[in-house]
Amino acid sequence: MDDVKDIRIADFDYPLPEDRIAKFPLAERDKSKLLVYRRGELSSSVFADICSFLPSGKLMVMNNTRVIQARIHFRKATGALIEVFLLEPALPADYERMFQARGTCTWLCLVGNLKKWKGERLQRRIAFNDRQFALSADYDGVCGTSHKIRFTWDAEMTWADVLDLAGELPIPPYLNRAAQEADKTTYQTVYAKIKGSVAAPTAGLHFTPKVLDELDRHGIDREEITLHVGAGTFKPVKSATISGHAMHAEYFAVRRGTVEKLLRHGGRAIAVGTTTVRTLESLYYLGARLADDPDLPEEKLFTGQWEPYDTPRDISTTDALQAVLSYMEHNGLEVLHAATQIIIVPGYDYRVCEALITNFHQPKSTLLLLVSAFIHGDWRRVYDYALAGGFRFLSYGDACLLIP
Repeated sequence: MDDVKDIRIADFDYPLPEDRIAKFPLAERDKSKLLVYRRGELSSSVFADICSFLPSGKLMVMNNTRVIQARIHFRKATGALIEVFLLEPALPADYERMFQARGTCTWLCLVGNLKKWKGERLQRRIAFNDRQFALSADYDGVCGTSHKIRFTWDAEMTWADVLDLAGELPIPPYLNRAAQEADKTTYQTVYAKIKGSVAAPTAGLHFTPKVLDELDRHGIDREEITLHVGAGTFKPVKSATISGHAMHAEYFAVRRGTVEKLLRHGGRAIAVGTTTVRTLESLYYLGARLADDPDLPEEKLFTGQWEPYDTPRDISTTDALQAVLSYMEHNGLEVLHAATQIIIVPGYDYRVCEALITNFHQPKSTLLLLVSAFIHGDWRRVYDYALAGGFRFLSYGDACLLIP
């Protein structure tokens, strides 16, 4: 355990020139380059041909979260611009009910230019159908590292509708540009369904309906989970070792049918993106706890940051997933709602994921640690190959398929 916590983040640095960061997506999603790492061998292809590298009969799991327009700006009478960035629902605390809320709701938020906000009500007028309505924001106190903001609006519409009119898409800060109208489409996967993320599960951005059809014809089973990506995904590791880095909690949902499908595939899956990895691996640890305590209360359906290292498990993946399924059946749940703070670093023992589709991640990031853990420390050779081969990096960049 100490060896894991003593991992130095400086050992996961690499030079990333500004011109290698993809500021905009390609015109055709599936024309992105694909780096293939297969049992130590490296090769290049295009994403449209990914089926040729996947054996038929496998299960692929992807994250169907949808990015919300989480950035809202208010201007004070003094001219000061206040940015409110939505993090997660507070009241209602449930995502589904939150987006159907009418008249008022409260979010946990980040606030830009907070010093200029003296606690007075912020308000702006929003144009809608040749009319206007007022959107107000009231400061409701500190909650941990975020701020509670209560919104009210005087129009007969849901919060989802208000956000579509008043919010801006929160494209990643490292793109160093303002969001454009096109980002509303290009920064969503083609299978995005469930609103809640403040960042896209970017590995999924390469998929097109044509690629999905080819996966079906190739005999690849597909399932979807939902993990709402939080702003913490961009949080840099500032401590010298990862012991000082606190992971953000993220909420996820898994259907009963997905757990059944995982069991039919022996508890193994191809994960699309690091968010899917964190969900599937957390599901194993939830199952291990449910095998010990089938009556675990709902509020304890949570995987802690260091749980895989502090509490090693020897239960098989299928037994853990069966415990999850039994819990859902016993409690009449079609969907399991839980949260995870899991950190996956070199030394982690993967339980569910047997292949990973992902993008190229920032230097010194927890996502790079996750990739290193997946390919047993061979990340630098992969990234050197990508840099030398003209691959595009980060959210709108190219993809890689990792098969340990």
